[in-house]
Amino acid sequence: MTKSFRYFKLALLLFAIVFVATRCRHENKSEGETILKGTVTVISDATLTPIVEDQIAVFENEYDAHIKLISKSEAEAINMLINDSLQIAILSRDLTKDEQRLFKGKKIMPRVTKFATDGITFIRYKNNSDTIIDLKNVLDFVKGLNGTNIKGLVFDNLNSSTARYIAELSGIKQLPEKGIYSFTTNEDVIKYVSENVGMIGVIGLNWVTQPSAQMQPFIDNISVLSVKGMTDSIYYSPTQNNLAEGKYPLARDLFIVNCQGYSGLGMGFASFIAGEKGQRIILKSGLLPQRIPSRKILLRNQIEKSNK
Repeated sequence: MTKSFRYFKLALLLFAIVFVATRCRHENKSEGETILKGTVTVISDATLTPIVEDQIAVFENEYDAHIKLISKSEAEAINMLINDSLQIAILSRDLTKDEQRLFKGKKIMPRVTKFATDGITFIRYKNNSDTIIDLKNVLDFVKGLNGTNIKGLVFDNLNSSTARYIAELSGIKQLPEKGIYSFTTNEDVIKYVSENVGMIGVIGLNWVTQPSAQMQPFIDNISVLSVKGMTDSIYYSPTQNNLAEGKYPLARDLFIVNCQGYSGLGMGFASFIAGEKGQRIILKSGLLPQRIPSRKILLRNQIEKSNK
């Protein structure tokens, strides 16, 4: 037996070991799990938690499945995906080219499904008579320019998608310390703004369209502001109609990112959200579904007479 042949057999053996280990790892991940059955953990951008909770509640009621939800900032959610801590995420943006390259280097091809359009929403203490806001004033404020009447901007987290969005619109890498306030949750933002005149809260639309019973008293004490875009002369509120017509200047698309690498519960959940029932849940929530669910209209040939 030649030396080169022995090396060939050794390489072949190592390949077989790696192949079997990889196969077993995937089988262990999917053991007892199908697209509609099993248990999986999903991480969500915290600004999207209400709509994700609605989707999970109906999905679990329909199928023999359990989905554990973890709400984190956008930056934390992305890091957990990249570090293989979790494999399914709900985000307010698509993966960047750099992030796609990182997954490609790990031999992972994420499945990204767009399922809705949301609107970043400005809120203010309700007793304030001003219910409109100019986006230019907001961006000037975060850039430190004078001439704005904004007392402060309030975010749930400086690593959140809302903070990243406003920073990108302003053309700066990160928000300044002066005049910028951050808490832990979107509930904290709503509570703070509802009690402090002159502060502007920055949250996801669904936090005000479907508040919990505990949050309703605070929601009743705030106003959702209509926004004038950088090139607009009209102020638009974050309604489904304005989102659909592209009029609201702070609209953003929502995505579910599945990095499982096999036909598991992540695929089933993504299909559910993008399907008829999931899109109806989104329509009812006040957000804009990716596709408008169909409506069935029953026509009768004749009017039935009442027995009364």
